[in-house]
Amino acid sequence: MSDTKVTPIVLVTGPSGAGRTTAINVLEDLGYEAIDNLPLRLLPGLVSAAGGAGPMALGMDSRNRDFSPAALLEVFDMLEAREDCDLSVLYLDARPEVLVQRYSETRRRHPLSPGETPELGVQRELSLMGAIRDRASLLLDTSDMNVHQLKAEIEHLFVPAGRKLALSIQSFSYKRGVPRSVDMVFDCRFLNNPYWDLSLRGLDGRDAAVQAHVRGDPRYEGFFARVLEMTLYLLPAYREEGKSHLSIAFGCTGGQHRSVTLAESLAKALAEEGQQVSIRHRELRG
Repeated sequence: MSDTKVTPIVLVTGPSGAGRTTAINVLEDLGYEAIDNLPLRLLPGLVSAAGGAGPMALGMDSRNRDFSPAALLEVFDMLEAREDCDLSVLYLDARPEVLVQRYSETRRRHPLSPGETPELGVQRELSLMGAIRDRASLLLDTSDMNVHQLKAEIEHLFVPAGRKLALSIQSFSYKRGVPRSVDMVFDCRFLNNPYWDLSLRGLDGRDAAVQAHVRGDPRYEGFFARVLEMTLYLLPAYREEGKSHLSIAFGCTGGQHRSVTLAESLAKALAEEGQQVSIRHRELRG
C-alpha cells in the first residue's frame, strides 16, 4: 500500500467570459488553494512543492503567458501520470452568442481580439479550445446561469468530503422556471394565495401577516410536517452516501408569498434541529 500523499487538483479552464474567475473564487472559499493564470512551465514545480498539503484550484486559459492547446494537454498528461495528484479538469463553456453578449455588457476587450470585435475573439478562442474541451472530465455550460447558480453548481461538485452537510433552501416562481441544480422541489401552488388579498399583495412571505395567511390553509400543517419529516429522515442517508450539499426549493406562481413562507419555515425548523442552513429567495430583492 502506497504512503504517497495525494493532492486533489482542479484545473479550471474554458473560454473567456464563461465564468472561470467565479469558479476559482468559489473553490477558494471552499478551502482550495487557488492560483490563477500560472505560467504552464511553473506548474510541475508547484505541484511537487505542494506535497499533498491540500486541494488546489488552478486557472488556465488563453490569457496564460505561455498558453497553447498542445502545452496544456501535456500538462494534463503530466498530472494524470503522477501518483501524488488527483486531477479533475473543469471546463466552463457557454454558447458563442452568450460570450459575445457578456463582453458587450462589460465593454471589455477580448484577449484574442483586443483591437477587433468580441465576435472575432470568441470565434478564435472556441476554435483554439476545442481539443481541451474534449479532454475535460467535467463540462459545465454556464450559458443560462447567473453567478448564484454557478456558485451552487461548483459547490455541488467540489465541497470537500467530510465537511458537514450544508443545506440550502430557496423559493422561486414557476413563471421563471425551476432553478438549476436543485435536489428536491416542492410545488406549493395548492395553498391559499395571499396575492388575492390586497392588503397582503405588496408584502412577501417574510412578513408575519403573509405567513399567517398561508399557514391558515388547512392543508398547510400536514404538508409542512411531512416535508420536514422527510427532510430529517433523508439527511443521515445523504451524509452516509457522501453528499456534502443538499438543495431544497419551494415554488409558487410568483415566488413572493407561498414559496417564501415555506422556505423561511423549513429553514427555521432545520436550524432549530442544529442543521447548517442557508436561504435564498430568487425572486425577491434586498
